[in-house]
Amino acid sequence: MSPVFRRSLTTLLGVLALFTLQACDSAGATLPDPAVDAALTQHATPQTAVLAGGCFWGMEEVFQHVKGVTAVEAGYSGGAADTAHYETVSGGNTGHAESVKITYDPSIISYGQLLKVYFSVAHNPTELDYQGPDHGTQYRSSIFIANPEQQRIAQAYIKQLQAAKVFAQPIVTTVVPLQAFYPAEAYHQNYAMRHPHDPYIMIYDLPKLTALRQQFPALYVDNSSRQKRI
Repeated sequence: MSPVFRRSLTTLLGVLALFTLQACDSAGATLPDPAVDAALTQHATPQTAVLAGGCFWGMEEVFQHVKGVTAVEAGYSGGAADTAHYETVSGGNTGHAESVKITYDPSIISYGQLLKVYFSVAHNPTELDYQGPDHGTQYRSSIFIANPEQQRIAQAYIKQLQAAKVFAQPIVTTVVPLQAFYPAEAYHQNYAMRHPHDPYIMIYDLPKLTALRQQFPALYVDNSSRQKRI
């Protein structure tokens, strides 16, 4: 049985009662804007952010619908190149986390605003080494920073959210240097967009898009036309 089928089957049989938004305990709350952030630039030179927060299917789907994001790729970060394979990473002993590499236009959206989406609707930052039904260090909440500016913004925002007590439990998100990002297998790319009726996607990921549309109407982009072309 493939890990993908096993994940969907486990979801269908074991957690249908959990038809709730996985993303955060404060789903109805509005998170503050980052007090520390990068200013929007005058030029559209692409920048990237690498984030981990549970299954990369849902993370990818959320950020594909964010204005200013030009590409999202599912993959692995935190471990070595020779273990960056789904079957191996699923064992939970590689050091990798399922991650997404987000390419964005810094003249349209800032790094801090991406983090606001990340903490608000993309995942639950209070769940240590798991997200919803998925357990293991490969599902941890982690921000892989590529430069000192990303580190400064990420650490300041976590501190800001902790002080504001917007979550019932402490934030467990780690901020660590990005060593490398390894793209996941082709069948994982655009998975939620290609399989909207997969039980796992319907239960855990599609509600995140509803939350994104409701909480970030100015940032939400409808990609339904793109979905039809894939």
